Amino acid sequence: MKESILKDFIVFEGLDGSGKSSQARALKEWYESSGRSVRLTAEPTDRPIGRLVRDVLRHKVVTTPKALALLYAADREDHLYGENEGIADGISRGVIEISDRYFYSSLAYQGVNVDEEFVRSINRFPSPEFLIFVDAPVDVCMKRIDSRGEEKELFEKKSYLEAVRGNFSRIFTSLPEGVRYLRVDGTLKMEEITKEIVSFITSFE
Repeated sequence: MKESILKDFIVFEGLDGSGKSSQARALKEWYESSGRSVRLTAEPTDRPIGRLVRDVLRHKVVTTPKALALLYAADREDHLYGENEGIADGISRGVIEISDRYFYSSLAYQGVNVDEEFVRSINRFPSPEFLIFVDAPVDVCMKRIDSRGEEKELFEKKSYLEAVRGNFSRIFTSLPEGVRYLRVDGTLKMEEITKEIVSFITSFE
């Protein structure tokens, strides 16, 4: 995997229901309150390829696990380098870019059903400067998912999420030099988690 680092790029990872999306929004709000130029995006994106991925997750489109991995990678390429508000373009203009999920999710989620080396081979993207892993037990995540009262998406099953959590833990033991990694306890109060994340990031300023 290419070991270039994208400065001013912050990625949040975690299981569905871990609280990572809430923490990504909280960090965006913190940057805004500090007068910084910041943008929050997510994967899958709301761009055309990302919408197709979401249709697969919502059982509206059926495809193979390998094809889905390829769709995620294509959406990520567009997310990073698309001419219309791609992450790399935003960073070049001085914007702090925050993403809710990145290629680590592909390695963890698609890596359950697809050969991990294949997933790595199609995800040779630069690493973020900051990687925040909001880690919560699967049972906690499932309760939060159930409380939404919505139809579960493709991967929102206990046995699958247990495998995904294991993949995340393993993947994060061998990150490229230069990636500033923080694991936070997703069962803590939201304000406590946000404080820990902000303290971590600002310690490098």
